[in-house]
Order: sequence, then structure tokens, then C-alpha cells
Amino acid sequence: MKIVDVQAELYSKPYDTPISNGKYTYYAAKNVLVRVTTDEGITGVGWCGAGGIGEPKSKDVIVSVIEDMKQVVLGEDPFNVERIWDNLYKPKLWGRKGLTTRAISAIDIALWDVMAQALEQPLYRLLGGYTDEVKCYIAGGYYAKGKGLKELAAEMESYVAQGAKAVKMKVGAVPLRADEKRVQAVRKAIGDGVDLLVDANNAYVAADAVRMAKILETYDTYWFEEPVSPDNMRGSAEVARSTPVPVAAGENEYTRWGFRELFESGAVDIVNPDAMVLGGITEYRKVAALAAAYEIPIAPHGLQEVHVHLLAAFPLPLILEYYNPNVAGLNAVMFHERLQLTDKGTVKVPQGPGLGVSVNWAALAPYKVE
Repeated sequence: MKIVDVQAELYSKPYDTPISNGKYTYYAAKNVLVRVTTDEGITGVGWCGAGGIGEPKSKDVIVSVIEDMKQVVLGEDPFNVERIWDNLYKPKLWGRKGLTTRAISAIDIALWDVMAQALEQPLYRLLGGYTDEVKCYIAGGYYAKGKGLKELAAEMESYVAQGAKAVKMKVGAVPLRADEKRVQAVRKAIGDGVDLLVDANNAYVAADAVRMAKILETYDTYWFEEPVSPDNMRGSAEVARSTPVPVAAGENEYTRWGFRELFESGAVDIVNPDAMVLGGITEYRKVAALAAAYEIPIAPHGLQEVHVHLLAAFPLPLILEYYNPNVAGLNAVMFHERLQLTDKGTVKVPQGPGLGVSVNWAALAPYKVE
């Protein structure tokens, strides 16, 4: 089997009202989708988040990078993922950290989709098949214009009504005491029987993160995510030592080498690797092995359609991030299938070959950025 084509396209769906977390504002849901086609007629699909802060219809550098990278991929056997990855990860050309490693990620995810389809196996089983059902949380709780405590509480209540046994909200964009009121409102809205996850998205310096962690202890917080900059591993370790609330991070970390530093520094109690960021599934496998060696639970960050397989494949699976279309706007149209929460607050892994979901290209077409 040989790879005969690699195509990358950018899709963007503007939010009706921009959403913000502790540090960033998003005006559109933007994904780069990659198709890898083989001479046996199998097409694998991968994707990653687009970069930049431009207008919703602005071009994306990742597409251009993939166009440059495809010369390394064409003619290869898609099963040779380690060799392909090594040929793509050339720090003087592409890779190491940043948007070019996200480009590698999208290509690599598509290769694994090809392999699993060729073997007629769901991806999670090909990778290890640790479990076929995972606990999940619904991610939301962003800041937005006109969104006060009442609206925030109603949003979280809607997630619980959807079947969620765990929800996540944002902090860090307003003073600590103002955020405490938001956390208090959410805890009251969801009740004591639902897990509450809190995400700062790198908003704090270590001293303020420690203060926030003390506040979160009062509200039985499941974890405190990305309290400080991803480059401040020492600060993250300081926060982790200061509180019984588990510190989670890793969504902005790249490659096995970055995660090795994260683990060795004691910066995390829970790790959030994102295969769409860190270098794809080939690299995620190595991160999962490191996490198992350090006995650190895994709760991957990013779109559920790929990460449900990765969480289910390896030991120490903790919880899956699950996005509704109000956050991941393209998800409402991107796939023919949609992962559904069970009444236990879990998601069952798709059993079809490959990723087990098929892209709805016709529905996506209006959102393509030419």
C-alpha cells in the first residue's frame, strides 16, 4: 500500500458571540482537515486546530506547511508511521514546537485512520484496547458578552440535564473573588453529585494560582487545569505542592521530550495530552507510556472523536473531554455520526473501522476557507 495524495483544507465557523477563557478570545471554531489517500482506495482523515487570531476567514499557515510536508509522505507505506514521523520532525525544517508540529499531528492521525481501516479494526483496539467505554465531562463555562452568573449556571445545568456527571468551567479573566462567585454559582447549580473541573488556561502567575487553588478547595474541585504558563513548569509544580486539588496540564505541550520534562518536574498530577497538538497518535503512544511509568492518570484534551479512542486504548484512563457545538462549533456539521453520552455520564467508543466516524464534507462545504 502506498500513499498517493495528501490534501489539507481549512474550515471556519464564526461564533455568534465570541467566547473567552482566562487568556484567549475565540471568534470562530477553526479546524484544518487532512485527507491521506492510498493506492488501494482507502482514505484516512486527520485534523488539528487552526492557529492565529485573524478574522474567521483568514488563511492558516498549517495548510501551507502540510502542502510543503506532503513531498515526504507521498509514496510511503502508511504503516511506516515511525519513519514518516521521523522524516517530518526536522527542527530546522518543520517540527519541535508550534503550528508545524500540529501539521505533523493532523497527517499522523490520518495515517492511523488508514491503518485501522485497512485492518478493519476500530482505532482504540489497534492501539491497545484497554476499555471500550470512558467517563467524560462537558467542557464549557466560557466568558462571553452578556453572560452573567445566571447564564453561566443555566449553561452548566443544561450539561447535567444532557447526562453529564462532570463539567468544566473557565477562570482567570476576572479578579479572584469575582471568579470565586462564578465557581460558587456553578457548584450550587450542578449540586454536590457532579464533578466540577476548573481551567485557567495559563492565566495566572504562580502566586495567584496558589491563592486560586485555596479558593477551589472549598468547592470540592475535581482538578485545577493549566494554572500557569506551559513554560513555567516550576510554577506548576509549586501550585501542585500547595494544594490537595489535583493540577492538570499538558494540552500545550509537544512531543515525548516536552512531556518528560513535565513529569520529571512534578508539574502535574493529571496529564492532558492532545494528539492534535503534540505530534499525532504516533507520539501520543510514547506520552501514554511515559504517563504509565510515572503512574499519572491521562485525561486528553481536544475533540472527542479522536481522543475517545486514545483514552480507551491505554492504561490509567481518567476522563474524556467532550465538546458541545456551542464550543466546538464545527462539530455540529463535521461528522455524520455524533458521540452520545450515556445515562452514566460515559461515552462508548465507536466500533467501526478506523476512527469510526465519517466526515460530512457536504455539510462542511459552506465553511471552507478558500
